[in-house]
Amino acid sequence: MLDLLTIVGDVKGIDSLSDDKIKEVNEHLLVRSFDEFLDKFSPSVYSFYNAANQKVMYTLKKPEGIAEDCISEIKIDQNNDFLKMLFTLIDTKRSQGITNVDFKFENLLDMISPKKVMDDIRQVRKEIHYLYGQYDKLDEGDPKKLDLGDKLNGMFEDASKNYNNVMAMLPLAIEDIKTRLLLGGSREENQAEAIQIGMLTIGESGELKIIEAPKSDNTELMLLDDNSGTELSNVFGEDYESITETPSSYVKDLVVRTFCPLPAVHNEVDTETEVQNYNTYLEFYKNAKDDFVKTVKPLVEKILGVRMFFDQYATKNKGMLPSMLITNAKLDMTVKSSNIPRLETYLNTVNSKNEFSDTIWFGIVPSVELESAGKVKVSRERFRGNGKTVKQEGNTMESLSMLLQVVKDYKVQVFFNFESGEETTFNSLATTGLDKYIDKCSSMVRKEYSEFAIPCIPNFTIIPKDKSGVVIDSRMLHTEDGVKLSQDKEDILKLWIEGVYVGAAYVAAGVVAAYQCPEYLRESFKNVSRDYPGVRFDIEASDHALRAVTTMAKEITGFTNNIKDAINYKNFGFVFSSENAQLQDKDIKRITVYKARSMALTENGFDSIYKTLVSTYIERILRFQTGDFKHENIVKFFSNNPSSQRSKWLGTRGFVNSIIQDGDDMSYVIDDKSNLCHIDLVFNGNVKNLEVMITKGTTPVKA
Repeated sequence: MLDLLTIVGDVKGIDSLSDDKIKEVNEHLLVRSFDEFLDKFSPSVYSFYNAANQKVMYTLKKPEGIAEDCISEIKIDQNNDFLKMLFTLIDTKRSQGITNVDFKFENLLDMISPKKVMDDIRQVRKEIHYLYGQYDKLDEGDPKKLDLGDKLNGMFEDASKNYNNVMAMLPLAIEDIKTRLLLGGSREENQAEAIQIGMLTIGESGELKIIEAPKSDNTELMLLDDNSGTELSNVFGEDYESITETPSSYVKDLVVRTFCPLPAVHNEVDTETEVQNYNTYLEFYKNAKDDFVKTVKPLVEKILGVRMFFDQYATKNKGMLPSMLITNAKLDMTVKSSNIPRLETYLNTVNSKNEFSDTIWFGIVPSVELESAGKVKVSRERFRGNGKTVKQEGNTMESLSMLLQVVKDYKVQVFFNFESGEETTFNSLATTGLDKYIDKCSSMVRKEYSEFAIPCIPNFTIIPKDKSGVVIDSRMLHTEDGVKLSQDKEDILKLWIEGVYVGAAYVAAGVVAAYQCPEYLRESFKNVSRDYPGVRFDIEASDHALRAVTTMAKEITGFTNNIKDAINYKNFGFVFSSENAQLQDKDIKRITVYKARSMALTENGFDSIYKTLVSTYIERILRFQTGDFKHENIVKFFSNNPSSQRSKWLGTRGFVNSIIQDGDDMSYVIDDKSNLCHIDLVFNGNVKNLEVMITKGTTPVKA
C-alpha cells in the first residue's frame, strides 16, 4: 500500500508538485467517507499456522519469507465479526444513552462467540434457501431466474471464502457438534440423554405414546418439507470440492450440514470422539481468537477513529463534506530529516496557492506517548498480576514537535491525543484531573507552533477494560447419563479484550471539520449564513456545545466541581465533557465539547482554536483577493467602502458563523519601510496579530 512519502518521491530542486502528482496522492490517500476508507486501504491482518507450537500466528504486517499460500489475509471490514460487534455496541450505546457503569456490555460482546457467528450464518442460509426456492421454480432462460442466479452466485462466493479457512470453519464445527450431541437437551441445562426420533401415536387401547420413527431405507438425504434442499446440498458439496485444494470429507459434510441442515438417515455418532473434537476446537478457537483480538486491536482502534471522524458530520443536507488524507506512514518516518523536504513540498503545493480545493486545514496525530507512574516493584508475586504486555508503539512528543515545526508555516492545526488505555479515559480525568496532560504538554508552550497544537482529552471508551470479558462457551462432558456442557467455572472458556478505545483527536477534528459546513450548523441553529464557513464559530460560547454535540454516548455521570473549576481556571486543551445537561427541556445524552483550546498561552489561560482558524482564513482570503498582498488591494480590502471585504463582513454580523461577530473588529497598519502589513484581529476585546509581506504596486494608492 502506497504512502504519502513514496508518492511524493524525490523533491530535490522542486518547489511544488505537479497537478498530476496531487491527483495521484488524492487517488490513493484521500477519502471522503468511512466506506471509501475501507475500500481504499483494505485494512487487514495476516495469519499463518506455526506447526512448532500448534498455534495460529497473527501479524499486522504481511510476513516475509513465508510462501504466499501459507498466509491468510483477514480483511478487517464491515463483515468482520469483531468490528461488527464494536459498531453494534457503539450504535446501541448511542441510542440508549446509558453511562458505562450501567450499560450491559456482555449482551453485545458475545457477538464474537461461535453461537452468534452461527446465528449470522443461519440468516445467510435462510436467504440462500429462499432465493434458491424462487430460482428453482422459474423456467430456464427467464430473465428473473438469471437475476436470481447472479444473487445466488454472490452469496455462494461469500460462503465459499471460508471453505479453506479453518479458523472460519471452527465456530461452525463447534456449533454443529453441539447441535448433534445436545439434540435432546434443554437450553437451560445444556445436557442431553440418548435419544431416538419418534412419532406421537394412539395405541390400540387408546393409550398415548411416542414410538420410534421408522428408519428410511432411502439413502438420499432429504430436507424436511423442501425438495429443493437435496439439490442445494449437492451444489454446496460440489462447490466445496471444486474450490478446496485439499478436501476433507468431514469439512464437506460440515459445510453441507451448515447450509443445508438435513435429517440424517442414521443418527449414530461416535460421541467420545465428537466430545473430544468439540473441546479441542473450542480451546483452539478461544486461544486463536484471543491472539487475534490482541493483534488486531490497535488497527481496529484506528479504524474506529476514522469512522468516528466521519460520523461527526451528522447532517441530512450534505454541504462541505469533510475529507481525510491518510499519510499511511508512521509519524517518526514522516518527520525524519531526510523526509521533511517531501512533506514541506507537498504542503507548499496544497496550502500556498490561491486554489483551496486541496488545502489541508487540520491534522490528526493519535496515540502520543504518555508516561505514567511506574508499577511498584515487588520482591515476590503473592497474587497473579498483569503479565508483561508488549506495549504498542505510540508517537513520541519529539516527533509531534517536529511535525508542528513544519506544519505551522502552512497553517495546519493539529489535533493530537495521548495513547489509549484506562489512564486516559473520562473516568481517569474525573478522578485525577488535568495535571498529567498539562505537564506532558509543557514543552509546547510559548513556541512558534503553539497555536497549531491542540491536545484532545480524554479518549473515548468503547469497551471498558473491566467489562471486556467474552464467554466463548463451556467445555463438554461425556457422562454416563449422556452429554452435557460443564457448569464448572474453570470449564467456561472466556477471553478478555482488555478494553477498546477511540482517540479523542479523531472526534475533535471530526466535530470541528463538521461545523465548518453551514448546512451542518443550520440543523442546530437558526441564524446561519450560507456564505461563510464555521471558522469563527465558537463552540464554547453560549449553548453552542449543547447544540453541536458529538455522536458519542455519555460515559460517566460528570466531573466534580473541583475538576471543572480546574479545567476552567487553566482553560487547557480540547476537552470533552460527559455532563448531565438539558437544552429546551430535552436531556443531552451525548458527549459535548467543554473546551476548545490550543497550546497558545494568553493572560487568561490557553487560547481558543477559532482565533487561529479565523486568522488563517482571513490571511488566505486576503492573499486571494489582493493578488498576493498587493499594496493598493490591501487598502481596498480594509477600506470603509461598502463593497470592501471588511465592510461586507462587518455588515453580516449576527450569524453564528459570521466572520466578524459582535465585539470583534479588524484593522491594519502598513509599514512601508519593512514592507509589512500588520493586521489586528480583535475577538471580544482580545487582540490577535497577523503579519503579511506586501507586494509593492506601480500605481499610487488611494484609500
